[in-house]
Amino acid sequence: MLARTARRSLLETRSALPPTFLLPFRASITTVSHTLETGNVPDPLIHSGHHISQELKSKVQNRDNFPELAPLSTSPKPSPRAAHARDDAVIRDLTPSIRELLPLLHSQPAHYLTIHIHGHPYLITQGDEIRLPFLMPRVKPGDVLRLNRATHIGSRDYTLKAPEAQKGTRDAPKKIFYLDDRLFVCRATVVGIEQEPLRVMEKTKRRQRHIKHVKSQHRFTVLKISDVEVKSLEEYEGLLDRR
Repeated sequence: MLARTARRSLLETRSALPPTFLLPFRASITTVSHTLETGNVPDPLIHSGHHISQELKSKVQNRDNFPELAPLSTSPKPSPRAAHARDDAVIRDLTPSIRELLPLLHSQPAHYLTIHIHGHPYLITQGDEIRLPFLMPRVKPGDVLRLNRATHIGSRDYTLKAPEAQKGTRDAPKKIFYLDDRLFVCRATVVGIEQEPLRVMEKTKRRQRHIKHVKSQHRFTVLKISDVEVKSLEEYEGLLDRR
């Protein structure tokens, strides 16, 4: 009985509401004018400019008093360095370690060097052969090369080394320190140029029947270390006085 009365009251309230298609779908249009007449503008807005000081008004009116803006800089922005950028530095000062170790190295023969060729380090002694993993440009068999980038000069008991390399960052490149090339003499003779057998690599893509054949045949330069000599302290000081 209670359910019937509740249902009947719900139906009566629904019937009292008009159908949805008779409801307005636009907002009512107002007839109030929005012009800037003083009759339609409230008093607080009319008198809002009365609190502005005369000094501020004079500054706005006299635009010549404003300082001119500085011109934009036209200098080009520095381009970011590559991740493999490298900066080489050579130590050309007579440091206390060089003054102490150079006579000992000179007195003890059979020296070794850590030579850098195009950024690749090689530990060499006199008579060694080096097979470079690339073809050196503008060289031919029989040429004698002067290798002047070394980070270590050593013998059986003593070692003279350059400062440690500084790791590169986003703003500064990697920095490698080398010993002065007047401390030693290292010469290498180009023995020949080797060439590997022809290699054929097949390259394919998924869901494609085409097969691409890539041929490669690398060439390498072979060097022989013909001379390794460490200068004495007197010879090195004499070379420093010449500059």
